[in-house]
Amino acid sequence: MHELDHYIYPHRVLHWLVAVAALLSLASGLTLGFLGFERTVELVGTGVTNLLYTSHKTLGVTILLLMTLRIVTRIAFVVPDHDPPLNGFERIVSTSVHHLLYAALIVMPLLGWAATASGGFPVEFFHWHLPGLIGERPALSERLFAWHGWLGWAIVVLVTLHVLGALYHWRIKRDNVMTRMSLFD
Repeated sequence: MHELDHYIYPHRVLHWLVAVAALLSLASGLTLGFLGFERTVELVGTGVTNLLYTSHKTLGVTILLLMTLRIVTRIAFVVPDHDPPLNGFERIVSTSVHHLLYAALIVMPLLGWAATASGGFPVEFFHWHLPGLIGERPALSERLFAWHGWLGWAIVVLVTLHVLGALYHWRIKRDNVMTRMSLFD
């Protein structure tokens, strides 16, 4: 593989770190969203429930930090050309899904941060409490949490499209799209 056939290694590592963090965050967020606080406490106890909430918030802040680094590496370094080039439809779909995924993975943790703070809950990163950035406003919190949930479902759809596109290139087209983001040279 030539140097220009793939993204720089730090960008590839960031891609996979974001993927793992996003999947864990979606899993914990969907679980907490479906069950709610009280039902989760009934099923697993207060300690595990609090750990789930803290972990979900920590993952959100982590995703925000990782996505910021991804944007920096994407701007600072050359994006490899597709070889062979994507056709027009593939290019439009690929670019759209990537841009929407980038935007969603930045907006999602910001919405969660604002929803948490406006609900009067601590914004946590591991065991540190981060500034809330906005004051307590329960009605706003409820609205922001609803948007946070809807955006979570949109991310599920975007991730599914992204994975299906990768599988299409890997198993059907058999081009080098998968090697561009591989951790193994």
